[in-house]
This record gives sequence, structure tokens and C-alpha cells, in this order.
Amino acid sequence: MYTSGAIILTDDGDFVYKVTHPKHEITKTYTVTVIGIVDTMDIEKLKTGVVIDDYKTRPAKVKILKTDQEANISRLEIEIHEGKNRQVRKMCEAINKKVIALHRSKIGNIEVKSLKLGTWRYLTNQEVKSIIGK
Repeated sequence: MYTSGAIILTDDGDFVYKVTHPKHEITKTYTVTVIGIVDTMDIEKLKTGVVIDDYKTRPAKVKILKTDQEANISRLEIEIHEGKNRQVRKMCEAINKKVIALHRSKIGNIEVKSLKLGTWRYLTNQEVKSIIGK
């Protein structure tokens, strides 16, 4: 809920394993809007890993896309290899920022920018091969 963007539906267990297990390092890229102004210290924490629940996240690639002092919001791009339950939201909570919008823009090299909200498409053979490495 309150999340938009890429999701892959499949009944292929091997494919799911390749996409979700961190050892395969398939990146998931998110655009995140949070309440508050994110500073360089917050970014460094996310880049080196933060403790959430009972584990420390792996380093993430993070960049500030926009800050709006007047509205008191920041928009970030966060790229992770993991994908634990509500991980991006919890990472933001670890730097004392509440997520108000979350969009998964890419899984690996599979983008959804050309899809309209509520629509879907099949993956191409090339996209599947890029994930499974064959």
C-alpha cells in the first residue's frame, strides 16, 4: 500500500530466487519522497548501511533528487540489492524520515517509466536473460 512501480509476477521459482536473493545483486531502484530535509549525514548513513529490525542493511546507492525547504520534503533515489519487507521505508525511518511516497522504478535493468499507472506488460526475452544470466 502507498507504493507504486515495478513488480514482477511469475510462477518460476528459479527466476524469483535470482531476482530476490541478495547474492545475485539484482538492483532495485526506488524514488522515495520523505518528510524532512535529508542532509549529507543522512545520505552517508544510508550509503554505509543502517540497522533496522535485527540486521544491518548492505550499503545502498543514494542520491538526493530534490529538496523543498518550504514544503519540508526531500526526494531521493535509493538503489539496493536486498529487498527485505518494507526495507526502504525502514531505512528512511532509521534516519528519522517518514516516507510519504515510494515508487520502485527499476528491477535490474527493467524499467517501468513507459507504463501508465495500472497497466502491465510481459517481460521481453532479453529482460529475462538479463536477470537469469543466460
